[in-house]
Amino acid sequence: MKRVVSVSLGSSSRDHRAEVELLGEQFEISRQGTDGSIDRAIVKLKELDGTVDAIGLGGIDVYLYAGKKRFALRDGLRLLAAVKQTPVVDGSGLKNTLEREAVRFVQRDLGIPLAGRKVLMVSALDRFGMAQALVDAGADVLFGDFIFALDLDKPVRGLAEFEALAERYLPDACKLPFQFFYPTGKKQDKPPEPKYPEYYAEADVIAGDFHFMRQFMPDRLDGKIVLTNTVTERDVEELRARGVRLLITTTPDFGGRSFGTNVVEAALLAILGKRWDEVGEADYRELLERLQLRPRVLELAATT
Repeated sequence: MKRVVSVSLGSSSRDHRAEVELLGEQFEISRQGTDGSIDRAIVKLKELDGTVDAIGLGGIDVYLYAGKKRFALRDGLRLLAAVKQTPVVDGSGLKNTLEREAVRFVQRDLGIPLAGRKVLMVSALDRFGMAQALVDAGADVLFGDFIFALDLDKPVRGLAEFEALAERYLPDACKLPFQFFYPTGKKQDKPPEPKYPEYYAEADVIAGDFHFMRQFMPDRLDGKIVLTNTVTERDVEELRARGVRLLITTTPDFGGRSFGTNVVEAALLAILGKRWDEVGEADYRELLERLQLRPRVLELAATT
């Protein structure tokens, strides 16, 4: 049995373990949160190095993307450097392939046209593939990176403007502690603190990282479509209680919940038997086609 572990800066309350079969092989997949501690994450990574088939870095990115430019996060590089033997990924390879395909799935398989729909993309930097696919589909996208990462009321409504701002601010921003941008550890367990309700209200679709969208989420999201990544059953019920109509997660259900892209990407590396820098987009696409992975779709409220 192959063993894949995600070491996450997120809350340990979201830990999960599942056994799944992929292309005839059995996998034990697990997530281990370190409650926001990078030092604890480094210790755990060193313990796992050489003892498992692949490792995912959760709750943090190593690289952020804007257009064709890649920016490295200081804290992400620290975690990456802690692993010397085992293949390790941060999920960005799948964000650029699987999540683009998820946007196509929404239109092709679910029959939901995106052209002209208002989409709140809570953070495009960590999911540029999804953001670009939404723009290519003709959606009216609001890029919320400044709003939800920096708590600044600065909506960006064009891809070119977003890329220009990213190139201007990211080189310095990437040197800051990751917790400055992203809810880690116990912050993920805090109730949402509603803020910027107008951006949620005007959107037909709310897309992107779940923790970014949850931190300022209003009490009511009636009739909204949510396109996101990892959610627990508690998250699902929270969205249901707020009136969300449809929940689509870009990764499939493994053992009762969706895992992060970093876990699924780590499993792909374990199948391929390669290191991260040896795998290209074509490898991911070919393997995803063989696996026939599909987004998880949950109808949470009846349509009116």
